[in-house]
Amino acid sequence: MKTIILGISGSIAAYKAAEIVSQFTKRDYNVHAVLTPSASEFISPLTLQTLSRNPVLTDVFAEKNGWQPGHIALADTADLLLVAPATADIIAKLALGLADDAISSLALACRAPLVIAPAMNGKMWTHPATVANAKTLIERGAEFIGPEEGMLACGYQGIGRLWPVEKIVTRCGEILRT
Repeated sequence: MKTIILGISGSIAAYKAAEIVSQFTKRDYNVHAVLTPSASEFISPLTLQTLSRNPVLTDVFAEKNGWQPGHIALADTADLLLVAPATADIIAKLALGLADDAISSLALACRAPLVIAPAMNGKMWTHPATVANAKTLIERGAEFIGPEEGMLACGYQGIGRLWPVEKIVTRCGEILRT
């Protein structure tokens, strides 16, 4: 059984993570959700725990299961690390190698393929800092899926929408089969 780590950052699109987890679970993947503190404002860890049938990591300092750091052990089991939705903030942290939350800490220790599904305001996505951070991550081997154009939660029309869940799940499945 392949293991997918789903990193969820603080975007309104975080509610779609429940469907992503559900679709992965239906395809017999072992799914572990990891949330930033801001993601917990949009989706409940309990929802993700119930759908994934696994504990949800929200804080590396709250790990109390033995002597091993849980986020390191989890990173070691990953066959794929998907960050969806990925905000400009988490993209910047990943590009800079920062490790101040559960996703960014786990990502530094993870050697599995990294897939990033951005979701943010179009102006944030096209900002030179975000463009440079995405380029850095691509150069390191990360794959970006999306964003796509459409109506955004902020009321603007344009690029920045999270890729459709079915496309995200399909692409991750393709990567895991290679």
